[in-house]
Amino acid sequence: MSKQLSRRAFLRTTLASGASLAAAAVHAAPAGIYKPGTYSAKAAGIGDVVVTMTFDAEKITDVVLDVSHETPSIGQAAAESLKKSLMAAQSAEIDAVSGASITSRAVHQAAAKCIAQAKGEIPVEVLEKAEASEANDGDWLGQPPEIAEKDIVSTVNTDILVVGCGTGGMFAVASAAEAGAKVIGIDRFPVGTGIREDIGAMNSRYQKSSGTKIDKFEFIAMATQYAGGHIQQDLVKLWCDESGAVLDWFADRCAERGIEMWLESGDRGDETRYKHFPIGHSPRMKLNKDGKEEVSLNTVLLDYAVKKGARFDFSTKMVKLEKTNGRVTGVIAENAEGKFVRYNAKKGVVVATGGYAQNFKMLEALQPWNLRVTGRTGAMPGARGDGIRACLWVGAKMDETHSLLKFDRCALRPDQTPGTKTIQSGDSGFFWMGSQPWLKVNADGRRFMNESGTYENILHADEYQKGHCHYTLFDSNWVKYAEQFKMHGCSRMFPFENGADPNISWKIVRDKMLPGLIEKGFVVKADTIEELAQKLGLPPKALKATVERYNALAKKGEDTDYGKEPHRLTPVDAAPFYGAKNTGWMLCTLDGIQINTDMNAIDTEGNPIPGLYVIGNDSGGYFANEYPNLATGMACGRTVTFGRLVGLKLAKA
Repeated sequence: MSKQLSRRAFLRTTLASGASLAAAAVHAAPAGIYKPGTYSAKAAGIGDVVVTMTFDAEKITDVVLDVSHETPSIGQAAAESLKKSLMAAQSAEIDAVSGASITSRAVHQAAAKCIAQAKGEIPVEVLEKAEASEANDGDWLGQPPEIAEKDIVSTVNTDILVVGCGTGGMFAVASAAEAGAKVIGIDRFPVGTGIREDIGAMNSRYQKSSGTKIDKFEFIAMATQYAGGHIQQDLVKLWCDESGAVLDWFADRCAERGIEMWLESGDRGDETRYKHFPIGHSPRMKLNKDGKEEVSLNTVLLDYAVKKGARFDFSTKMVKLEKTNGRVTGVIAENAEGKFVRYNAKKGVVVATGGYAQNFKMLEALQPWNLRVTGRTGAMPGARGDGIRACLWVGAKMDETHSLLKFDRCALRPDQTPGTKTIQSGDSGFFWMGSQPWLKVNADGRRFMNESGTYENILHADEYQKGHCHYTLFDSNWVKYAEQFKMHGCSRMFPFENGADPNISWKIVRDKMLPGLIEKGFVVKADTIEELAQKLGLPPKALKATVERYNALAKKGEDTDYGKEPHRLTPVDAAPFYGAKNTGWMLCTLDGIQINTDMNAIDTEGNPIPGLYVIGNDSGGYFANEYPNLATGMACGRTVTFGRLVGLKLAKA
């Protein structure tokens, strides 16, 4: 199985060419033998990869890659490098992007088919439109498909079936297998989509050894306040009670493969208006001499689960759940050959397909306000709403409030606007430093809030601003100020107080990310504030007045306008100056199927549905309104904890 590279390691090593692809490649054709035109072809990566190539009689003149179903920080991030390689090689014979071998291979295969079409060696491929269940016809729920018995080619019996082998699903499979159950995990992709790295837990051995103590009921109160009361406190309480043991168990699995776990401690005595809860744990991945991970977290659990007797049927997509006499008995799925297979699960089906952040029909119907303040997606490729819709078809109840996990880390060019069209285009900047509490203004060049808070505060405030966006300004002293800010969680760019690594260091931002954003026009650079305003399309006079006022407050050391903490109140007075049009980067949906503390799905009458269990982003009752990012890894921590708990519970049933 090909190795996957995590988001963190990928961003550390950047897009680099790796070993040459082993598959045979189609070389550039002699002059004059292409039939001019545009040709498209598809190949299987993590999801479907589509390559569209335009030819004149002698050469490839343009390449467009659709990698929207690939892992955001791996395959999607490699797209630009792969496109450049195809254009430079004038051939499908390209090197794999380091860490993105699965996507690279798919691009190679699809590009080879495009070239063969242009040479007349194979028929022109006509690509199908989006699946019927995903077509944007306005009906996001649809009806369960009718599958005739004669079309079901085989039946598979198991104790437990886990649908979706991402973060939660992999924990459920591994835990059920460890406890002795017969368990099968199915996933629509050829490999699992990976395990998120920032894992929230309470009372882990790492917290105990460092003296970190968190009041459980204060934490529950925080979660309730962020959600405006739209949560089930029993679920948060369950996480508080069980997450530490789950984290310790996973750390043991990581240690078996040479991976250390670290607590992201934050800083003692760092007083801010929004309290930080130091629950985040992240692995320090083991890298080889080329800076690539020796083993991924996904592989750690997959290998462990297989060793314990688990089975994985990849390239197998759930079509619908089956329910008999009020009980969910299994699923009908479609395998890699397009054949229907019935899976019977004696003890239960666990749905873990990742929410619906890749299903824009559902997003537009359920939470259009969030799309209006978003310009980029980091959602996992399998998050298409399949699991939620399947549960609703058998009578489950969905959260009545709908929300999205967003970070303020998308940069747009000054002439771009947030929204579905921009998100789906993929044409935006990955603005990692956007969460830093720099000076931020609206389209009138006016400051409008305290920039030091949660990632989503300013995005929701953008709902009240022109263009549903804001503008982030900083100066040449930004590295010094970023260290002074003492940010928590994934926005931090310097080591934590206890030595834990940041997700991305300031050096990567300085040397790779920021120059790339400037080159592509997503960050502008200027020698004066007036010039900066002109480049951003802001009123120069108003922006200059705002900056002067802000600098005066910074010099005074007191923000009498909005109350920003003194250590985060830094001037913008040292040229060159930088600015970006800033909006949201979505990671996942937060609403889902209502469950009880057994992870059992609840029906519309409030009763458990026998045989149906839901975890991760397919499940609800845990978040609303916005994500409490000052509790690092809260979403991932919920997912892995409930994944392990449901695996153990069903194994013992």
